[in-house]
Amino acid sequence: MVQTISIVVSLVAIGFILWWFFGQREAEAKLAENVDGVQVVEITVDGGYQPRTVQLKAGMLAKLVFNRKDPSSCLEEVLLPDFGVAQMLTLGKKTEITIDPSKAGEYKYTCGMQMFSGKVVVK
Repeated sequence: MVQTISIVVSLVAIGFILWWFFGQREAEAKLAENVDGVQVVEITVDGGYQPRTVQLKAGMLAKLVFNRKDPSSCLEEVLLPDFGVAQMLTLGKKTEITIDPSKAGEYKYTCGMQMFSGKVVVK
């Protein structure tokens, strides 16, 4: 009986871990604001990325402003491979990353260890 309970609890824990790290969590995309002809959106880095999804217009420069509040080493770097960006984020400060979203599509960004992610949707 104890073995059965242990197996069930273990399977539930494994399922939760898989859902937490790899499950799809669709959230409403935050639209960037137009500031002097540049799209600007702030992303808070605290236990992940908030908002997880940002929306930009194609063909217009964009600034992603990462505000790192989480001291974990995993979140000290952000990777935007489709834009050739690997940027360290200073704790307690805002870091601006300028990108040129010229083509429509969905572009993933992750922490340095690729455990936390978000996406940029370009329309």
